[in-house]
Amino acid sequence: MEINWYPGHMARAKRLLSEQLSRVDVVIELCDARLPLSSRNPDLMRLTERKERVLLLGKSDLADPARTRQWTAIFKGQGERCLALNMQKQAKAALSLIEDAAKETVERAQSRGIKKTVRAMIVGVPNVGKSTLINRLHGGAVVQVGDMPGVTRANRWVKITPYLELMDTPGLLWPRLDDPLAARRLAYIAAIRDEVLDTDALAIQLLTDLIFAAPQAVQDRFKIKDLSLRGPDLLEAVCQGRGFLMKGGVPDTDRACKVVLDEFRGGKLGRITLEAPGEAQTDA
Repeated sequence: MEINWYPGHMARAKRLLSEQLSRVDVVIELCDARLPLSSRNPDLMRLTERKERVLLLGKSDLADPARTRQWTAIFKGQGERCLALNMQKQAKAALSLIEDAAKETVERAQSRGIKKTVRAMIVGVPNVGKSTLINRLHGGAVVQVGDMPGVTRANRWVKITPYLELMDTPGLLWPRLDDPLAARRLAYIAAIRDEVLDTDALAIQLLTDLIFAAPQAVQDRFKIKDLSLRGPDLLEAVCQGRGFLMKGGVPDTDRACKVVLDEFRGGKLGRITLEAPGEAQTDA
């Protein structure tokens, strides 16, 4: 299944982001803890490599805790300021990490008698929670959020404290998603609009990947008796197990596809990470 999605607003947002980087003290990259590799945009990493950076593994409450600890240790070992982030509970910890990244800049300004206002930019692929993080740090709903890509279309500055401002930016993919496995995994977390996808094929592949990562969770949630099934037979097994049947016992595969995607995205199968450290990242 070939996946590519790079709407015009992303190209405009990337140009604007590049222009505004010179006015930014800290870059905060937010990825999805369930996909610590696939949900990092290599273009954003290259653009911001000369800036003080913070890496946040968002939605860590939906990811496997042991895997998240492994990934956090790896990124810290690579010199990243890194935090696994549960946005409901760790907004203050994220704020402390941002302040640490800005410490030298603030101290240089203080040495000149200036009280520095730190300006930080939040970047990442679509639907990883950038706007939600800003609302949490702000303490109220100051920017719009939604469980789909493309809600944020323009950059916006938000004052968090008297001396900290954060820029909310649109989610950015890269122009060519050359790695089909990474593209597919981005689609799993709704970083790519479902409307441009073959959702039947996507749901079948997600089920297959989940059987590998968390077989018992799949069996319990979808009541699948035979986990060796693949392809359309696997989707029909979900229909049978969950009772998604139309007149005459015909499987309602459209409903099954939606439920499979929605329930993974919402964490209904438990805390699952689809990328393991050291695992060969090859398409299946």
